[in-house]
Amino acid sequence: MNVVTPLEKLQPKDFATDQEVRWCPGCGDYAILKSVQRTMADIGARPDKTVFISGIGCAARFPYYMATYGFHTIHGRAPAVATGVKLANPNLDVWVVSGDGDSLSIGGNHLLHALRRNIGINILMFNNEIYGLTKGQYSPTSRMGTRSPSTPMGSVEAPISAARFALGVGARFVARTADTQLKHVPVMLARAHAHQGCSFVEILQNCIVYNDGAFEGFTGRDVAADAQVHVEHGSHLLFGKDGNKGLRVKPGTFDLEVVIVGEGGITEADILVHDEGSSGLAAMLAALEPPMPVALGVLYCAPGATYESGIAAQGEAARKKGDKPDLNAMLRQGHTWTNGAIDNGISS
Repeated sequence: MNVVTPLEKLQPKDFATDQEVRWCPGCGDYAILKSVQRTMADIGARPDKTVFISGIGCAARFPYYMATYGFHTIHGRAPAVATGVKLANPNLDVWVVSGDGDSLSIGGNHLLHALRRNIGINILMFNNEIYGLTKGQYSPTSRMGTRSPSTPMGSVEAPISAARFALGVGARFVARTADTQLKHVPVMLARAHAHQGCSFVEILQNCIVYNDGAFEGFTGRDVAADAQVHVEHGSHLLFGKDGNKGLRVKPGTFDLEVVIVGEGGITEADILVHDEGSSGLAAMLAALEPPMPVALGVLYCAPGATYESGIAAQGEAARKKGDKPDLNAMLRQGHTWTNGAIDNGISS
């Protein structure tokens, strides 16, 4: 008789490799790596069923440090490679790790299509608002006025909001967290993994060398409570040290405003309740910037049919038809190209 032995529960250390982790001392990537390894253990991931795929940049070293399958691909193309992996084996858990430059500059087109197709992969975008690996040039998310080797007089470009971009191209799961949120990051990663389809998680990450303190204005311990609003489905959008600040739609507008419960007749009933299924509310929350509180959490979640399931259904339908296609015959059928000048008797 065969005896089924239960799989041993893995620990975070089981997802760590023997490779020396080589980021700058103090880099936010260390905290994210620990959070990812912890999440793998929490969700019961199996190394032989998990793949981490990266492009180019500091974040792209991730596959070296994860005891799973992995690919370190080329600049910006990680979502394309991940799409191929997922289509080849839909049973794999596929994770993409990328930076803001890798994702939103050379890789913007690939990111767009992975999100709109709703391919079942998890995309983690580390956003430090700078190019760190190549020595501090400004990136697509760098703020106007950013001085860098490539913008010595300050950037004159409006930055891309990663979360707003994802929502705009049709992403069905968009979340945001920060490297300093050690308890929050694993929760967001687990939610992303549980989502049916493509998940996008923006992780605000500090580059201690080239853009240190970029998010300190709302991630610093002394200001975080009043400068962040943690969104949870079905809960009021309340925040602040005393939990009495809230968000509501400003009367007569479509804009959000901060109000104080207990002042001017404001009650908790006036505060918006977060609805993950509302794309409109998600867009408003994604757009919040200081001095408004920055929204962290699952901004939008609307599961839908996945790209890989649609492709599989087409393949199954073709097999049921019983046709036996002949590739050689297909290549030789009809005209593939016609030179109109020759057909019309006109010499070139």
